[in-house]
Amino acid sequence: MSRRVVVTGMGLVTPLGIGRKAFAGNLFDGGCGIHPIQGFDTAPFRSHLGGEVGNFSPADFIAPRTLRRMDRLSQMVTASARMAMDDADIDLLEADRKRLGIVMGTAFGATDVATQFAGTLFTEGPRRVNPILVPNTVMNAPAGHAAIELGLRGINTTLNHREASAETAIAFAAGQIRQGRADVLLAGGGDILSPFFFTMLERFKGLSPQDRHTEGARPFDRHRNGPVVGEGTGLLCLESLDSARSRGAAIYCEIVGWGMSGTPAPANDWPDDPAGLVVAMQKAMALAGVRPVDIDTVSAAASGGVKSDRLEARALEQVFKDAETPAVTAVKGAIGENFASGGIRAAAMVLSIHAGIVPPTLGLESPITELDVVTADARKMTVNHGLVNACASGGTFASLLFSRYI
Repeated sequence: MSRRVVVTGMGLVTPLGIGRKAFAGNLFDGGCGIHPIQGFDTAPFRSHLGGEVGNFSPADFIAPRTLRRMDRLSQMVTASARMAMDDADIDLLEADRKRLGIVMGTAFGATDVATQFAGTLFTEGPRRVNPILVPNTVMNAPAGHAAIELGLRGINTTLNHREASAETAIAFAAGQIRQGRADVLLAGGGDILSPFFFTMLERFKGLSPQDRHTEGARPFDRHRNGPVVGEGTGLLCLESLDSARSRGAAIYCEIVGWGMSGTPAPANDWPDDPAGLVVAMQKAMALAGVRPVDIDTVSAAASGGVKSDRLEARALEQVFKDAETPAVTAVKGAIGENFASGGIRAAAMVLSIHAGIVPPTLGLESPITELDVVTADARKMTVNHGLVNACASGGTFASLLFSRYI
């Protein structure tokens, strides 16, 4: 069985706003969600900026009886799940819940809960650990909480591929629907900005500034010196075309291809050879029967990483060397690098196709490439086909291809 897979909804908890309308408004207006971190003290560190989620009230989306049992990431995921279902106009009371599920991607999960659990365990002993913390330490806790809150009875799983976690989850979910194993799947990803997460990245010198210059997110810029950390969740409601048509659903666009590949590299580094990402993009286009010349825009994984941005620029230059360069944008300049940001960036691509506008790349002033990168202001244009790329340290690559629904 091979069924077409469409996008009928989205749910977003991001540094650029809560929900589709707020996120889209800020994204296309060139808003920036990166500011000095307020959630904890960054004085001991060289880095002080982050893409924090603000004005998020989980009680607006989650029943009080279950809210107290959820960690912060689970609250964000569950809120995103409810928003995605509402946006898709799915009546959960009428739907066959055995055919509805969730596929989450997360790189590090609830790092705040894990550190609290470990701290109590090793300083006060196992008897002093709060029992509510235990189930929230597992990676699948956010997906589990969302499924319980919404009553989903279908596929429920979580994938972990560092910076490619959400893109991998979306590809897996689309494959399950295409093969007839589900009718509707919420798919995407999320990670949170916690003191442990921030400290770990800073200790590994994984954040801007990696030199003596000014801290900031500068995708594809000659003066980039590392990414700025972010947080947030983004879920797409993926649905079989037959299911969407049967209930008269509004369709944003279609997911038509996906590709994944790997190139050996150290666990916390990237390979020098761009072949892995080239293969991922080629696989996505081959599955969809789309040529490089047909691609209108690319949502790059670029975050301001010194090696990773150069790697992706070289891969894009190679893939589109015989075609007109598509409009390239890097959303992480506005939201930061939360590792599982692919759900948010996929939603941005869906909105670009639906609204005919490509968001700007913030922080870019001196490009390292001659690619057609959208800077300063959003670009109004027809988007028929768009790629979303993921580059994960360790050498994992993924690419998703979304197309206008016809």
